Amino acid sequence: MAPNVSDFFWQRLSEWGVKRVFGYPGDGINGLVGALARTGDQFDFVQARHEELAAFMATAHAKYTGELGVCLATSGPGAIHLLNGLYDAKLDHQPVLAIVGQQALTALGGQYQQEVDLVSLFKDVAGDYVHMASTPAQVRHLVDRAVRIAKAERTVTCIILPNDLQEMDAVETPPRAHGTIHSGVGYSAPVVRPAEADLRRAADVLNAGSKVAILVGAGALNATDEVIEVADILGAGVAKALLGKAALPDDLPFVTGSIGLLGTRPSYEMMVNCDTLLMIGSGFPYSEFLPKEGQARGVQIDIDPKMLSIRYPMEVNLVGDSAGTLRELIPLLQRKQDRSWRDGIEAGVADWWKVLEARAMNDATPLNPQRVFWELSPKLPDDVVIACDTGSGTNWYARDIKIRRGMKATLCGGLATMGPGMPYALAAKFAHPDRPVLAIVGDGAMQMNGMNGLITLQKYWKQWSDPRFIVLVLNNRDLNQVTWEMRAQAGNPKFEASQELPDIPYARYAELLGFKGLFVDKPEDVSKVWDEALATRGPVVVEAYTDPNVPPLPPHISLKNAAAMMATLAKGDPEVWDMLKGTAKDFVESYLPHGGDKGGSGKGGGKKR
Repeated sequence: MAPNVSDFFWQRLSEWGVKRVFGYPGDGINGLVGALARTGDQFDFVQARHEELAAFMATAHAKYTGELGVCLATSGPGAIHLLNGLYDAKLDHQPVLAIVGQQALTALGGQYQQEVDLVSLFKDVAGDYVHMASTPAQVRHLVDRAVRIAKAERTVTCIILPNDLQEMDAVETPPRAHGTIHSGVGYSAPVVRPAEADLRRAADVLNAGSKVAILVGAGALNATDEVIEVADILGAGVAKALLGKAALPDDLPFVTGSIGLLGTRPSYEMMVNCDTLLMIGSGFPYSEFLPKEGQARGVQIDIDPKMLSIRYPMEVNLVGDSAGTLRELIPLLQRKQDRSWRDGIEAGVADWWKVLEARAMNDATPLNPQRVFWELSPKLPDDVVIACDTGSGTNWYARDIKIRRGMKATLCGGLATMGPGMPYALAAKFAHPDRPVLAIVGDGAMQMNGMNGLITLQKYWKQWSDPRFIVLVLNNRDLNQVTWEMRAQAGNPKFEASQELPDIPYARYAELLGFKGLFVDKPEDVSKVWDEALATRGPVVVEAYTDPNVPPLPPHISLKNAAAMMATLAKGDPEVWDMLKGTAKDFVESYLPHGGDKGGSGKGGGKKR
């Protein structure tokens, strides 16, 4: 019996090297699911708890491996659920293929149950390529083009397969006739390098500068050694956009850390005072944290020409792969003999780490979230894979976690949506089953997607060669990032009806699933809890019961932010005194001298589960 369309579809996708599919079943894809079962162990199908999580997992797979991420959902409601995770991939330039079902061809246009105009629905998120098959002879070239375009453009593509077409006889080789398409398998990324004349222009700009600042993003993740060498030659400091946090180790004295609202004071000061900016593989969007226009001469390197000179007016734009372009640029650079700029950056970085330690040791009620991260950082395994969610915990991840060489770490950058932390961590574990994984999740995101993700973890964790999987849940009973944004940006007090969250016993929930659950609400217990969690050969949930009034202070407080906070006080925030105490403590630590280890156990109440 000749294979049907669904059998051929998976056969063709396998020829492209796809081995893992994240998804959720439904009757709109019954033909595809049945054929997937017939492939045996050719594919690893990962059942998510929800289609949104499947799309996040496909995106994370692409980020952690560099491969195509693939997600599968049924027609109508299932397809709609994919969108948030797919927009994550689109905004962070990740290759992801969405496969969705559709109602029968014979029913389309008849307002049939679950009939949605899927081509229109996906036209924005998968605008580079979204098509619905209407005849079996199309399927070959739909697969070939969707995969090739996703890889080549580093974007989202989508194939829509009506459910009656899925069961039709396959047409593996279309007839050689007018109007047919005869496509093939295979794509190799080209070697993209700038013209020599442009490299020389870039070198002239960089050689002329006396205060060079470098900003790296996700495009520099595979250019660690090259960035270090360029920074050494130019006597530059290096700031990191969040997606580029793992591009350079944080133990290098000239690495200023993250940039932006979640960034560090050394990154801010470097950008304010530099005379030359080299941006490598980054689309960091916030102009107020970059040099003022006209202050610095600029050079940018990016593989995507569309991303050039849209964040800062660059003098030289270089289209190319970051590592290869830097290797060609290095022989043209002149070593800076005056190292005073670099020395100043290193002094600022050294002082900043002391500030962060002092802030982490400040008292809070019951527990300072910064301490949870500060105590964790030196204990992390060298090969850990980190997935961070979006929320106030992202601030502490950005500042207090010191990335070391060999670690992998990422998050949802351009979309910055809540909810991807757990699906990211799960995808990381499927991609790297021999490495420990850490998920950093706030209580809002845990209630949104994370608890469902724990169910998926329970289903699969015993198949991994290294079963270590740690979930940090910051339980502050508040949608904390938004609360502080309301206070500091909009001048509005905390609106309890929208901000307060149910106090869920996450550690006990983990125990219901057969995992280890650890609860910590006292500063003196943080270190030993991390020791226990990291020694656990299996999933463990660490619930840190933290103070929501520890402020995620930006590296620079503008007059606008100060005015907003004053307006918040005038309007009567329900937690005004706790907010003021927490802000004052961390603000003061920014300016006090820090000669040694502050130490101390801190104070804090306890809430026993």
